Formats: sequence, C-alpha cells, structure tokens
Amino acid sequence: VLVADKGVRGLVILNRCTGLEVDPGGVLRVASGTLLSEVAEQTAAEGWAGLEWSVGIPGSVGGAIVGNAGAHGGYVGDVLQSVTVLDHGEVRTLSGPELGMGYRTSRFKSIPNHNGRPVILEATFALRPADPRALARQMAEWLQWRAERHPQEPSAGSVFKRTAQYPAGFLIEQADLKGRRRGGAQVSPRHANFIVNLGTATADDVRGLVEEVRDTVEARFGVRLELEIELVGEW
Repeated sequence: VLVADKGVRGLVILNRCTGLEVDPGGVLRVASGTLLSEVAEQTAAEGWAGLEWSVGIPGSVGGAIVGNAGAHGGYVGDVLQSVTVLDHGEVRTLSGPELGMGYRTSRFKSIPNHNGRPVILEATFALRPADPRALARQMAEWLQWRAERHPQEPSAGSVFKRTAQYPAGFLIEQADLKGRRRGGAQVSPRHANFIVNLGTATADDVRGLVEEVRDTVEARFGVRLELEIELVGEW
C-alpha cells in the first residue's frame, strides 16, 4: 500500500494476531497477522509444501490474501481453502468462489476500504507432504534470486500488474524510465517495477512518479498500466 501524506481519516489497527498449526492431513490454520514468509519457512521445515514460493515476500498472511500474492508460479489462491472474517460485526467463513481470487486480486481487494471491507481474521490452506531438505534447497535458490533482482531500498513492492503480453517492468525499462526520479522517489535501477524511497520521498513524490510512468508507457506503447499497490488515505 501507499499511504497519503495527509494520512488516513479513521482508525488504523496494527494486526499482531499471529500463530499457525498444521493438522495431520496438511490443513494449515493461520492467523491473519502472521508474516507470510515465516509461514513458508516453518511449514517447509515441517515437510509441508504449498507456500514455499512465498519465502522472502514481506507482509502478512491477511495482506497476501487480499492481493492474492504470488511468485515463481505459485499463488495464495492455489492453496487457500477458507477465510474467516469480521464483516460488519458478524464473524463468518468464506470459501471457494466466495473468495473471488484472481490475478493480484480477491473479493476483499475489490471492496474499497471506506465501504467497510471485511477484516480477515484467519485462513486455512491445503498443503501437501514434501521433503523438507528439497524445499529448503529450492527456497534458498529463490531467496538468492530475489536478492539479486529486487532493490534493497524501502518500497511498496511491485507497483504495477503484469499486462496481457508483457511484465510491467519490461515496458517501463523499454520506455527508458529506469532511474527516473521525482523528489526522493526513484524508479529502481535494479528492477523497473519498483519505486524506491531514497530517504526523503513523500507519498506525493511516489504517486507523481507512478503517474509519470503510466503516462509515458501509455504514450509509447498504447498500454495503460494497472496498479498492483493500493492508494490509501486522503489524496
């Protein structure tokens, strides 16, 4: 998410609800505030596959569900079974088509925050048995891949969704926008689909650079990039 410089008019809650357990059949139950990467590491170490692709991805399980996070060919929606939510004072469980999982989206992301988006409390995932040593080797390779290709500076993650034909980063790079700056924000020289904070960036700097990138790519290639990040607060 990218939070406006003016902040959010309302209550912001830091979710520290954590914990997970896997039953003998491979059903993982996990609290929404648990870090996704920690879930990947712990379940893989116990010999359960299904979320190992998420090692190194920052953010919580709840956030990963909202955006249907994915990497290396795997997606949250591939193994997600059910989600328990607090919806206008009622606790209920959603599953299957009710979750509306799609590329970088879900039922939850399609509901604007100001319209009373349900709060994710916990979720269940269907995992499968696997060799923990093989999982550890694969995860180490993916961590190395991420370290070599993703920027180390602070960022909100991948800014734009992949287009029908090309990764957004490829189009941004072809438009000669790598390294482009606005204030303290910069299109990462390492990966063009990241806008990094060089230390003094404001949210307006980042958003201004986002719009400059979108306009330039559209003018050059006729493609309007769609945001993967969410804009939150008063703009």
